[in-house]
Amino acid sequence: MRRLRRIKILATLGPASSDSAMIRKLFEAGADLFRINMSHTPHDKMRDLVKTIRNVESSYGRPIGILVDLQGPKLRLGAFAEGSVQLNNGQSFVLDSDKTPGDSTRVQLPHPEILAALRPGHSLLLDDGKVRLIAEETSPDHAVTRVVIGGKMSDRKGVSLPDTDLPVSAMTPKDRADLEAALTTGIDWIALSFVQRAEDVHEAKKMIRGRAAVMAKIEKPQAIDRLADIIEASDALMVARGDLGVELPLERVPSLQKQMTRMARRAGKPVVVATQMLESMIQAPVPTRAEVSDVATAVYEGADAIMLSAESAAGKYPVEAVTTMNRIGEEVERDPTYRGVLTAQRAEPEPTVGDAIADAARQIAETLDLSAIICWTSSGSTAIRVARERPKVPVVAITPNLATGRKLSVVWGVHCVVAEDARDQDDMVDRANSIAFRDGFARAGQRVIIVAGVPLGIPGTTNMVRIASVASQSDAEK
Repeated sequence: MRRLRRIKILATLGPASSDSAMIRKLFEAGADLFRINMSHTPHDKMRDLVKTIRNVESSYGRPIGILVDLQGPKLRLGAFAEGSVQLNNGQSFVLDSDKTPGDSTRVQLPHPEILAALRPGHSLLLDDGKVRLIAEETSPDHAVTRVVIGGKMSDRKGVSLPDTDLPVSAMTPKDRADLEAALTTGIDWIALSFVQRAEDVHEAKKMIRGRAAVMAKIEKPQAIDRLADIIEASDALMVARGDLGVELPLERVPSLQKQMTRMARRAGKPVVVATQMLESMIQAPVPTRAEVSDVATAVYEGADAIMLSAESAAGKYPVEAVTTMNRIGEEVERDPTYRGVLTAQRAEPEPTVGDAIADAARQIAETLDLSAIICWTSSGSTAIRVARERPKVPVVAITPNLATGRKLSVVWGVHCVVAEDARDQDDMVDRANSIAFRDGFARAGQRVIIVAGVPLGIPGTTNMVRIASVASQSDAEK
């Protein structure tokens, strides 16, 4: 199951892709890890999906990552007496704390934290931005707004506040219950919604206590201003373009995607580009040309992974969507200009032993035309450091920890093998050669470079490089 591309594919599971046969097809088509969206998945179903993925993983002998995506706070209007109203441009409309069903002049906003934080001039976007209000007068119990973009408004529509820094946690009581249920099943990644500040990530990590890695979803304008701190606090980043495109002008999203991708790469944190990548394939067996270009752009930018949402979760063509994404990734990475784009974006290594060795391993491998970079890694940090360099040659991570292998399924270019830890340096070299040969990364007589930490088995001690030859087929197969 060696992939012929470096970028990874994250596929969302749902009604169209929840049985074992379909998950197998998605994995064979190119999915490297799977997303479970807790906005639509009860705990029992989540447990069943995790169990099914683990069974598939066992049958293929390749680590498969599982990401559980928390819903986050859902800010909504109250109800209207007649179910809906028409809001007209220029009219006044009041949002208040009164539970009485609303009309064309007012409606309840059952979120006192919003009323307390709103200020005159702040925008309110209703129903995914279809209706826009501007606050003119604010107080702790009501806000008088003016309708800038009108339209039909009905019960319980969502509210977005691009200008307002809300003093609310990124995790609701539902999220906390979902998180604990997910952690008990042994999932690998938690996607944290509604992140506004680094403290939101720290709060989640306190509850997780190292049982999973945290991927911060960047979907709020407030997060953009604190992006460096959020990246530092997180284990990975997701460019959640859907919600970001509601709260910010759409024309800003492409440039922000590039900025976030490059910042995450410089920090050595995996970055996933998500939302509407092949949206038309929910209903059609082929994508639009614009969608193909959109996916290709994320590949050219050197993102670690690209994500399918409704395309694989609820669409008519989930396997075709993954297959299409796989083909786009392979084709872009064959383009002669692809390598030049990645090289131009490469950051200088940090002044640490691990980063210096990762950069040196890349340079040595490319200068000597070696077949692969083999990383012995306990925590995964060595492989992540090497992947940050976006080397020309394949990256193979060997780890004794299955959890590490699963976590690395989202990292650019890393082919992970779970194996017993090496006994000593000679054993480390022999088995690196054997695995490189077995999995098709090196032929007899070719050379690989091995990166590891000595003493073996101690996380965070990357301090050694060694060039080794696969002497013969019989030696490699031992």
